[in-house]
Amino acid sequence: MQTLSQLKRRIDSTGDLHSVVRTMKSLAAVNIRQYEDASKSLVDYAHTLDMALGIVLRHDPDTRLHTRRSARKKPGAVIFGSDQGMCGSLNEQVTSHARDQLTQPGKDAGQMPVICAGMRAGGLLEDAGIHCDEIRELPGSVHTITPHVGEILMAIDTWQAKTDVDHVLLFYARPKSAAGYTPHMVHLLPIDAQWLAQHRYRTWDSASLPMFTMDPDQLLSRLIQEYLFITIFRAFVESLASENAARLAAMQGAQKNIEELMEDLESQYNQLRQMSITEELLDIVSGFEALDQNSR
Repeated sequence: MQTLSQLKRRIDSTGDLHSVVRTMKSLAAVNIRQYEDASKSLVDYAHTLDMALGIVLRHDPDTRLHTRRSARKKPGAVIFGSDQGMCGSLNEQVTSHARDQLTQPGKDAGQMPVICAGMRAGGLLEDAGIHCDEIRELPGSVHTITPHVGEILMAIDTWQAKTDVDHVLLFYARPKSAAGYTPHMVHLLPIDAQWLAQHRYRTWDSASLPMFTMDPDQLLSRLIQEYLFITIFRAFVESLASENAARLAAMQGAQKNIEELMEDLESQYNQLRQMSITEELLDIVSGFEALDQNSR
């Protein structure tokens, strides 16, 4: 049976752990908010970009973007996980989804170039037999995502220039509810010709059409670069939002368990303390009775 001092130490250490969990829970909630705001901004920016693509394509029907048409035998992949733990099974689910897609018949997962954003996910991929050319740390906030996106785009350019990679896939966790997520895959490259053609028929929000003086082919190329940029940026934002949502849910569960443990420990402490007080009182009474009998 534990002594009072041992129980007191356990109560103190459990209280410290409770404070840490509450702090992590608060940080996760704050982080979720910034990534949700960034995601909403991306929706507006993507809409503007879609409208611009429609104007360029409708202005000059002969404008074309040279898209690759291949059998898609060798993909390159960018996989987004987490650097920190305590986010449930997020890394396991994302890496498992990527492994299932990349190890399909006709694809050699051991030879394809892979970038992993997130140290923990990188270890799981290596264990699954998928070698990562690069394992990157994740940005710490929305404001530091942009350089990470630029570096990934440069790496993809190198893949296409120096290897026979014919398409690029993104794998990440997409928020599904307040505290849920689902593994998601996006075909980044090549650009879907059918998707691009649909922009010719988009309706414009205003009665007056905008004008541009830039060469249509060059402008279209710039707009596609912006599309690639926001697609990777969105993958970062949604992955980080999912990670923090998973961490928030884990911390809520941990907080509930710690509070239940605290109640149990305090109950044990109070019961043991009451027993100790009762024993001391009985000793005093016994001693008093013994002295009283001796005095007679």
